Amino acid sequence: MPISIQKRRGNLQFEPSIGGLATGLSSFYKDYDSLWVGWPGISRNKIRGKESEVNAHLLNECCHPVFLTEQDIDKYYHGFCNRTIWPLFHYLTLYTAYSKSSWQAYERVNEIFANTIADVARDEDIIWIHDYHLMLLPRLIRERLPRAKIGFFLHIPFPSFEIFRLLPWRQEILQGFLGADLIGFHTYDYARHFLDSVQRLLGYEAILGQINTPDHTIKVDTFPIGIDYERFATASQDRKVQLQINKFRKKVGERKIILSIDRLDYTKGIAQRLEAYNLFLGKNPKYKEKIILILVVVPSRIRVEQYTLIKKQIDELVGTINGQHGTIGWTPIWYLYQSLPFQSLTALYNIADVALVTPLRDGMNLIAKEYIATKTDEKGVLILSETAGAAKELGEAIIINVNSLEEMVNALENAMTLPEEEQIERNRVMRQRLQRYDINRWANEFIDRLLYAKKLQKDMRVRALTPEPRKQLISDFHDSAKRLILLDYDGTLTPFIRSPKKSKPSDELIKLLQELSGDPKNELVLISGRDRHTLGKWFNNLNLNLVAEHGVWIKTRNSFDDGNAKKWFSELYTESATENYAIEDRDTPEQKWEMIQPLTSEWKTEVYPILEIFVDRTPGSFIEEKDFSLAWHYRKADTTLGELRARELVNDLLNITANLNLQVLEGSKVIEIKNASINKGQAALRWLARADWDFILAMGDDLTDEDVFKVLPPIAWSIKIRFSTTTAKYNLASPNQATALLKEMLVSN
Repeated sequence: MPISIQKRRGNLQFEPSIGGLATGLSSFYKDYDSLWVGWPGISRNKIRGKESEVNAHLLNECCHPVFLTEQDIDKYYHGFCNRTIWPLFHYLTLYTAYSKSSWQAYERVNEIFANTIADVARDEDIIWIHDYHLMLLPRLIRERLPRAKIGFFLHIPFPSFEIFRLLPWRQEILQGFLGADLIGFHTYDYARHFLDSVQRLLGYEAILGQINTPDHTIKVDTFPIGIDYERFATASQDRKVQLQINKFRKKVGERKIILSIDRLDYTKGIAQRLEAYNLFLGKNPKYKEKIILILVVVPSRIRVEQYTLIKKQIDELVGTINGQHGTIGWTPIWYLYQSLPFQSLTALYNIADVALVTPLRDGMNLIAKEYIATKTDEKGVLILSETAGAAKELGEAIIINVNSLEEMVNALENAMTLPEEEQIERNRVMRQRLQRYDINRWANEFIDRLLYAKKLQKDMRVRALTPEPRKQLISDFHDSAKRLILLDYDGTLTPFIRSPKKSKPSDELIKLLQELSGDPKNELVLISGRDRHTLGKWFNNLNLNLVAEHGVWIKTRNSFDDGNAKKWFSELYTESATENYAIEDRDTPEQKWEMIQPLTSEWKTEVYPILEIFVDRTPGSFIEEKDFSLAWHYRKADTTLGELRARELVNDLLNITANLNLQVLEGSKVIEIKNASINKGQAALRWLARADWDFILAMGDDLTDEDVFKVLPPIAWSIKIRFSTTTAKYNLASPNQATALLKEMLVSN
């Protein structure tokens, strides 16, 4: 939070937080009717009995505390946040620990934050969540405040898929992210890595930075964080800063100054920087006694073992370099292991001839931006590693590969001799850019895009079946005498699985359909894209109507025999569950299927070989052949490769099928080719025209079900499973919610 609490001599001290997000947004959030929710930096047991004093003081600063125990702080913050996420997301896998107890603490603390926010927030508030400590929070808040406008911003890098996949709890983390309406990153690379992981691990494809999940639509975008430009640009006018400038200049004399300022962290590349400086001094003896490296290292995370080791390494390197190159009147490195107040920090920026900012990997790195903003005379040279997020914006700096000591040495040599005219030209461009895109513009732009994301959701006509319309639907069902219920199967009554042939109805689903179809008031129609043999094997003994292959085959219901149904059900679930089970074509007279119109399948001889080529080129894909359609499934294939091949296949098929009266349908991880004159809507019309229904309900999950929704009369209830653009009146998130609704209807009946 902007306010940190310390306990000294039994008394609580409230102090402004230094650095990072708290400083950057400290003025922005007070411009709004806002509340900053966060951990105040002290454990619960240290403020016991003084909670009301803490709450009152923080409320005056528009803050609300989340209190954590010592155990939570240790396992959650020092554990999962700093021993797992921090090193992994910075590509330092050897430092990464995978502890289940730390993960459980991370879950627990995110739940604590969610409950706290639910207590103080209103349902339609804007809630902006920051950084890797709270990656589960967007989903948790959405569950509690479904209408809130939720934004999430990650301030550290998001790693490539090959790194992120090492995390055992990777799917839970991604699902947490996807609770937000807008997800922001510093650079396009981080956003691209995130979208790649979402597609590969969860199967959600992004189009133009937009992800459609089962329950809502999310926008993903880049927002390179800025600084309080005016504060740094005008700092040298402050009398206290001038005093510090004079003090530092008197100490270093006329020597050129190389400045390195970092928090103690193994991601900052401090050791590599010192090794390069040592090499530079050895290679360029002419600079001895003429330059000085001011090395500021701010203490951080002293309870994490790796930080103690890196501190020891830095101390030893500083001692070695000073001992090897120093003279009686000159110390090559001025080493400060402490945090600096703003006046001292900006004074150092002001006098530094070179800023050496070379992290191994950094989400953004604001030191580089602060240095450039402070240089009002526009003289000075910024050396910046390409693995810092700031390198994407500050391309006029000297950009180096931090793993090449030779490049760093060359950069230092170049910086020492760079003409002032070129320094001014480079820095002027960067300063203008930083002035335009400062911290306030960054924050305002994020909020604007969040509001746009919510507007986009409304424009897509996505309407959740909230309690009020749900209650009305159930009431209409209860009050009606002639009901028509049109249901899709895959993706509506049951989730998609990797092998379609294994997606048998559960006994719970069979029981549900049996109860629905057993009511004489109900006419139940199952409209599916599956072949008639599969549907017949699964549902022939239920008292319902079946439509196969998107409307090619129709079978009206039989007289229902409960004894036969129980016998059939027992046989179905005692058979082997192997993937390639056989389904025999042996319809009894009372199970006859009829075609909706005469069709031909001669076109298969042209299309099937093409699908075979794509099966060979896409491991894990396979062909499903039906009477009058073909389907190419790629749910078991690599997600990225499958999507690429699907695009290629659709393009090839559209050219071939143009003159064959065929339609190419894109479903969930499947491309299907069928006769263009047949669709589910035509099949639904057969029942819609049969009676004067006083209740109609249709549910489906994909593009083929839109044909049903379009032919429904105004009185009908239509529900799209998953949250995406639809002509249906309402949306439900998943098949589980669809079956839950049907059960609720039965209970009320």
